[in-house]
Amino acid sequence: MKKMLDPQELQERIQLNFHRLADSAYYQIDEVFAAGEYDWQGDKEGRALLAFVSHYKISGQKIPCMEQMLEVMPKKLNAKQYIGGVQEEIVAEQQLSGHSWFLRGLCEHYEQFGDDYSLELLKAVTENLFLPTKGIYASYPIDRTEKDEGGVGGTEIGVVGRWMLSSDVGCAFMAIDGLSHVYQVTKDERVKELLDEMIQVYLAIDKKALRVQTHCTLTAARGMMRMYANTKEEAYLEGAKSIYDLYVYGGGMTYTYHNLNWWRRPDTWSEPCAIVDSVMLAVELYKVTGDEEYRKLAARVWHNAFSTLQRANGGAGTETLVCEDSPWDYLQTDMYEAYFCCTMRLAEGLWYINKHQELFWCETEGIVTKKAHGIYTDGDIIYAEVTGGAEEYADGFAEVDGHKLCPIVKYYKVPKEIMENSRQKICFV
Repeated sequence: MKKMLDPQELQERIQLNFHRLADSAYYQIDEVFAAGEYDWQGDKEGRALLAFVSHYKISGQKIPCMEQMLEVMPKKLNAKQYIGGVQEEIVAEQQLSGHSWFLRGLCEHYEQFGDDYSLELLKAVTENLFLPTKGIYASYPIDRTEKDEGGVGGTEIGVVGRWMLSSDVGCAFMAIDGLSHVYQVTKDERVKELLDEMIQVYLAIDKKALRVQTHCTLTAARGMMRMYANTKEEAYLEGAKSIYDLYVYGGGMTYTYHNLNWWRRPDTWSEPCAIVDSVMLAVELYKVTGDEEYRKLAARVWHNAFSTLQRANGGAGTETLVCEDSPWDYLQTDMYEAYFCCTMRLAEGLWYINKHQELFWCETEGIVTKKAHGIYTDGDIIYAEVTGGAEEYADGFAEVDGHKLCPIVKYYKVPKEIMENSRQKICFV
């Protein structure tokens, strides 16, 4: 039997996220530009612009802040026409990472509206911030002392060589995504040369040993898929496939199709940004290869992981990890809302799923049985034992082996005070 994507549910999610972005002061023109001391320069601004354009692509509705941002943008830039300090000898990887989203937002706006300002600015950011970094990626520090440092937001942790490093290890390579979009718009061969250098270095890094951020890895792979779409060079496709395999089979994904925020840190949390990436990467690989396993993965992520990542206020937040060696056998909220990144990132994910919704169906068997790792499923749908009040919002129950189980409860339907005190037990061993 097939369990299809519920279009009503998808529209409810889209509307909740739209109003979170349209109505909250945090995403209005008076606050949408991050404070000067914020060390993810360009990140919030880029994610916000990308989110606004994503909702425009869904509904044709313009969140007013989208155009207001571009009107005041010149006053927010440095002399080199990007955000934050002017990069000279030291390369700040968080600045590169943040400006990847800045480039994405500008590219999306240009592709939708064809405006000269977005085009001029994305070219200036590329010319002044990114192209001068050509030749330094091979020196990215990979010999590090193993530490469990870094919070949900990531922080700058010190200078090694020419690099100001981040606790979100490897986030400099997030820019493979933004720069690939610049190449799609401009076809600037210098950008392709820079991308080839970055991709070669990043594919060679032992991501598990370095415990890099899975979000960055998946985002970089999406950039590789964009380069494949624009050049048809097989190396880009093979690079994206290798990252997908590492993520799914190498310990980047949990039993419930969430992500580990960093490889080999199963005691941390999931990140909706990466879960969005996992869906988009899987579908892009499916569209190119026709391999049904990619489509199945995307559908399982939607029907299981997306159940918990969106909140009743329309935003997105983090969860405990249910995976090998984690201290939890249950899903529970870790951070109610990562409003500074994941709420905005969710917008593009919802746009993408809406565009491809016919692919997001799962197989069910009509009976719930115990499978590997002590997890109960009906085909591709994971079942949980829910306590703390969220069980009132369950989509039906099954009595199995003395347990009262239901599909993972969709947290966007659950009031905050109930959700934060609820658990969804997944593993029964």
